[in-house]
Amino acid sequence: MTAGSTESLGEQAAARSALIRGDLSGAERLCARAVAADAGQGWAWLLLTETALLRERVDAAVKSAERAVALLPRNPLAHILQAKCLLLSGEAAAARGAAESAALRVGTSAEALDALGAIFGLLGQHARARQLCERAVAAQPQVPQYLFNLAATERALGELAAAESHCDAAIAGAPRFSLAHYLRADLRTQTADHNHLAELGRLLEAGGLPAADEIALRFAFAKELEDLGEHARAFEQVTRGCALQRRSMTYDAGAEIAAIDRIIATQDRATLARIAAAGDCEANPVFVTGLPRSGTTLVERIIAAHGGMTAIGESGAFAAELRHGLPQLGPRYMAAAAAWSSGVPGRLLDKTLPNYLHCGLIRAVLPRARIILVRRDPLDSCWALYKAHFQGKFAFSYDQAELAEYFLAFRRLAHHWRATLPADALLEVQYEELVADPAVQSRRVSDFLGLRWREEVLRFHESALPSATASAVQVRRPVHRDSVGRWRPHADGLKVLRERLAREIPPEELAPPR
Repeated sequence: MTAGSTESLGEQAAARSALIRGDLSGAERLCARAVAADAGQGWAWLLLTETALLRERVDAAVKSAERAVALLPRNPLAHILQAKCLLLSGEAAAARGAAESAALRVGTSAEALDALGAIFGLLGQHARARQLCERAVAAQPQVPQYLFNLAATERALGELAAAESHCDAAIAGAPRFSLAHYLRADLRTQTADHNHLAELGRLLEAGGLPAADEIALRFAFAKELEDLGEHARAFEQVTRGCALQRRSMTYDAGAEIAAIDRIIATQDRATLARIAAAGDCEANPVFVTGLPRSGTTLVERIIAAHGGMTAIGESGAFAAELRHGLPQLGPRYMAAAAAWSSGVPGRLLDKTLPNYLHCGLIRAVLPRARIILVRRDPLDSCWALYKAHFQGKFAFSYDQAELAEYFLAFRRLAHHWRATLPADALLEVQYEELVADPAVQSRRVSDFLGLRWREEVLRFHESALPSATASAVQVRRPVHRDSVGRWRPHADGLKVLRERLAREIPPEELAPPR
């Protein structure tokens, strides 16, 4: 080995060590020095891809990943990181191609197997993800992260007992593994005889946790407390978790509300008609949309139980293609959505939540599309959002005042789409009506979509269809009304939220009779 190659290995080890410590700047300096001396050092481009992803600089990550793959064509991690970059940039078809390239090269490395499993999970291919994660765990069963990733895929596939067992194993190896605690708490309804309150309480009392870990543990603790009917303690943990999450984020609530109001002001019938006149698309996909935790997954499962439907989950494909402009948006969306279907034929069913922002454009560029907008009781909807651990997503949900403003903006937008779109484009489904009479409401949905009625849709919970959403556990049960009125024990604590909503929402809508 030459002196130069020895120096390169030393730089590589130092840069990797800095990355592991969280010293992104130090890792980047070492990589930049390495590529300045020799731009053909693939390891440096690989690490620069990782640091760019951690800094959420997706465009920079894509470019670094391209260099890494070109220089390290046999390295599965280079292809895996490229797949992740492409997926984050909305290029699902290209991401899938990169993942397939990685699969050809993955070999027996537990690190590569686990990372590729995570990518296939993000691509909605959960059975394949499980196989890879199982191989990673078999190779190195003592690594908590591998056990956790396996548990996450099992949750998506409805294998809840196995997921809990692997969470237990991950926590046994890493007692402060906060996301494993949160996942485990969510896998079932906790009972007085079988819960983790003491364990979670000890971890939080000991302190010394990074903010992200404390947040996850507080949401896990709150979930188990609520399961056991300890509502005051549960609300305290939710509030503390939300406050810590909000402090750790940079978020302009006013800008997000203004963006919704601009949609309402600018996407009127005339404007949408002009967009529609520029082209047509024969496809007839189905979109299910609404706020998180409002019942969208339940509606998706009911529709997917019909024959001939191909559920692609939360693809994000429409917004990704919209970033490239309006020309040929309909056909481009359909091509991108096909990458999420794994080649399975059938009418596409897309349950991307933020598509409520795009209902008008969806109808304009896909005039045969059908959109289901799911609504829920305002206070139940907001409480469900407030208590959910979205890991920083849905930034509006961590402060009661901001949550109230966003919910009101969503309500204005829903009213706008109702007034603007034709009756054959949009159907609103009220969650409470669906769980009160699932047969009637399911028939209503089927008729709107032009689907022949099938009794099997009422047994949606028996479906093997994967689900990686926050409601993945709940939809394994038959329709129930357990979630109706869940806000009521927390009425006093939700005073800020309730008072703001009450200024715009009629009393009969805000707090209907029990």
